Amino acid sequence: MEGHKVFVQIDHNDLFPYLLVNIGSGVSVIKVDGDGKFQRVSGTNVGGGTYWGLGRLLTKCNSFDELLELSQRGDNRTIDMLVGDIYGGMDYSKIGLSASTIASSFGKAISDKKELEDYRPEDISLSLLRMISYNIGQISYLNALRFGLKRIFFGEFFIRGHAYTMDTISFAVQFWSQGEAQAMFLRHEGFLGALGAFMSYEKHGLDHLMVHQLVESPHSRFVWVQLQISWMEKFVLKGTEIIAPVPMTPPGTTGLGGFEVPSSKGGTLRSDASALNIGVLHLVPTLEVFPLLADPKMYWFTVLLEHSPDLVDKAVASEGGTDDAKRRGDAFARAFSAHLARLMEEPAAYGKLGLANLLELREECLREFQFLDAYRSIKQRENEASLAVLPDLLVELDCMDEEARLDTLIEGVLAANIFDWGSRACVDLYHKGTIIEIYRMSHNKMQRPRRVDDFDLFKERMLGSEGKKPRPHKRALLFVDNSGADIVLGMLPLARELLRRGTEVVLVANSLPALNDVTAMELPDIVAEAAKHCDILRRASEAGGLLVDATKENSSSVPLMVVENGCGSPCIDLRQVSSELAAEAKDADLIILEGMGRALHTNFNARFKCEALKLAMVKNQRLAEN
Repeated sequence: MEGHKVFVQIDHNDLFPYLLVNIGSGVSVIKVDGDGKFQRVSGTNVGGGTYWGLGRLLTKCNSFDELLELSQRGDNRTIDMLVGDIYGGMDYSKIGLSASTIASSFGKAISDKKELEDYRPEDISLSLLRMISYNIGQISYLNALRFGLKRIFFGEFFIRGHAYTMDTISFAVQFWSQGEAQAMFLRHEGFLGALGAFMSYEKHGLDHLMVHQLVESPHSRFVWVQLQISWMEKFVLKGTEIIAPVPMTPPGTTGLGGFEVPSSKGGTLRSDASALNIGVLHLVPTLEVFPLLADPKMYWFTVLLEHSPDLVDKAVASEGGTDDAKRRGDAFARAFSAHLARLMEEPAAYGKLGLANLLELREECLREFQFLDAYRSIKQRENEASLAVLPDLLVELDCMDEEARLDTLIEGVLAANIFDWGSRACVDLYHKGTIIEIYRMSHNKMQRPRRVDDFDLFKERMLGSEGKKPRPHKRALLFVDNSGADIVLGMLPLARELLRRGTEVVLVANSLPALNDVTAMELPDIVAEAAKHCDILRRASEAGGLLVDATKENSSSVPLMVVENGCGSPCIDLRQVSSELAAEAKDADLIILEGMGRALHTNFNARFKCEALKLAMVKNQRLAEN
């Protein structure tokens, strides 16, 4: 009410029954008693189509959004007849009506000697919006009263996240129910019908109507299937409307003289919740935001703003520093800053967001301005430097006993995780020293006990105790983080150790670039280069199909595989992963999440159906203190 939004988490056990008011062209009122138990109990032909149709005739607006924007600048008192207009500016207290209550929508048009062109389109739009919204709110409450329901959900395209529409409907429900009933709005209300159709297509035998985008990777023999459902698209679009037009390079070029952009496993992401309760990737959904984001000082907004100039420099450099790249870099900075400025002023503007959503917003903005991989050249340089020293590292590891090797491997992952261009502190370290020097420095700082340290439990599970050897894990999912030393000198040696023990290993990487994170598109080349120096990696890569041109010498070797996670962000929401990852997860009995974004920011409290190890170098002092 009155512009204040409150986001709530509803216990599924306390959800039913409720009233669902679907406001599209018309309105359907549906009583929902349980999963799959519902009936349409009422409705009205006065809905979103009425608002748009009359609004278009009366205001000459060209779009529904334009009509809603007009209403924000309107004053309905010039058109609507209020209670105060009838009773000399006074309330009609006998029946509880205030002077500002609308007595008759468009009522003043009866007595005013005006033509249509004499009224402001803004005022017409607001009066029309109030008329329709109030009536929908009243009809909804009367149906709730009819069935004894206290909770009413409103959804579909008419609302569009429009604050005034929600406020008007909420006021109507509160007014007619005298505070007894509650109006609630779905966060993604515009997609309600589409999601219902998507979830029921198999039941209705419509499998053949599903549309897929097929993109073949030149680095593997697999065909990757993608679908996109992205809540971020409209916000990016809104951001681009704020800024002046900027010339864009044609799709498929980098700005470096028209060279082809390396193909990837699809330019779109799949939001696949079909395997939500299958295998090990299961957690209880929550609306709780990352604690630091709720800080009144808006700490993370400040961090992202401070990091933006360095990100722009890298993005422009990745496109050869052309004038076109500089213009697009400036446009990205303004668009992203505009989003952050709005969120700092109105934190609930885009729904209840966490740090993961802000990072995804940044990556979507980069892609919107054709910066498809801002850290491409940096990743290539770091991969080459790390691969050059990998053989020596493997020799050193093989000279150790099992316990010392396992301890060194975990320390190696933590140390190598310092190579993170998304951390302000790490960016400063990059500017002060070389890649190997930073890696060595972080290795020297490893001390136990760590802030969160369950290594002894992991060591006992891997090596056993009292002379008893434990069974090896069947399949491990390794969620990798950064390129360079992080993947080459950290996670690959750990994967090699698991392979040595007879565990199948699946390397899980981003579908799309995000900062210097390694992608599933890049991993096969990195693994192939590393396999030249290690028989364990070579045999496992052959068994997993990563070395497609090699002759398999040992078909009994456990496989090393690579799958994409369906994300393009430094964080990951395990409720939304690629179908490939969901399939590979079915037989997994070990998950290793690496990096602050995946292990801490988004999944620190995630519960799994199998053993899980979370590894991260905390590179932010404020986060470490909390």
